[in-house]
Amino acid sequence: MPPERPIIGFRPVGPADLPLLDRWMRQPHWREWWGDSDEEIRFVHDMIEGRDTTRPFIFTADGEDVGYIQYWFIGHHQNDSWLADNPWLGLLPAETIGVDLSIGPADRLSKGLGTAALAAFVAMLRETGFSEIIIDPDPENLRAVRAYEKAGFRVIPELRGRSGDSLIMRHVAAEHS
Repeated sequence: MPPERPIIGFRPVGPADLPLLDRWMRQPHWREWWGDSDEEIRFVHDMIEGRDTTRPFIFTADGEDVGYIQYWFIGHHQNDSWLADNPWLGLLPAETIGVDLSIGPADRLSKGLGTAALAAFVAMLRETGFSEIIIDPDPENLRAVRAYEKAGFRVIPELRGRSGDSLIMRHVAAEHS
């Protein structure tokens, strides 16, 4: 009998979550794909304080904090400073949102939590009215790419090779609605 799928929940990140996120962000599996943990925690702090429009969340599995997920607005990044480094942003509709996530504790990797959380998050976003949803993993992060494919994301062929070190994938609602 296959294991039961966990009940996934989401809560907005608040100031009390910063120490937990800081611990997670300092782990090797996180730093490999997200970069400098001090810089990343400053970004999350800016989100909480309203200086960044990105919406950050902690996701839970059966009530236990297991990861971080956020969504950001493509249209807010279609400006000269972002487009200079990421011209592919200008090729997407302004109403598109991007999603990023990471599992917190390393011992929770490769257990299906990323796929489950992403699928539940996308369902919540669609219920909220968002229809164009992308994710942009590093193409070498094969674990993430596989998880995102399982959650219904597919590579956008016309952006392949045009997005620097990111693989731009779009959620295909017809497959997972």
